[in-house]
Amino acid sequence: MKKKVLFLSIFLLMCGSAFSQFKVGFHQSNLPFIALGYEIQDRFTPELRLGSDQFIEDLSIEAVLTYKFINKEDYNFYGGLGYKTTIYEGLVIPIGFNFYPFENKKFGFHIEAAPILLNADILRGSFGIHYRFLKS
Repeated sequence: MKKKVLFLSIFLLMCGSAFSQFKVGFHQSNLPFIALGYEIQDRFTPELRLGSDQFIEDLSIEAVLTYKFINKEDYNFYGGLGYKTTIYEGLVIPIGFNFYPFENKKFGFHIEAAPILLNADILRGSFGIHYRFLKS
């Protein structure tokens, strides 16, 4: 439980920027999760990821920080680093692609591959949707 509180605290500290925009997403995979994050200065995105399809006492928490290497209006390519607790605990290295096919760039789709290393040594692949609460 102490690890979960520590990750939540670190996440809240990372999201303290005045130049940020909130986003939510869902990643579908064998290890599905809900992502809550902020886009900071259009490049950095700290995210808190909560495992879904799990019992509450087995809830996995993952904190990651990603950087958009390519950042275009219709798509972006990112990579990052983080840590996952509880089930398959370990270092997470997410690499992914977001794309926004509609005129309104708030709603998009994503695909991601993320090795989970140290204690787990697995490769998680996911796809899903996300919504950015962009300032108009």
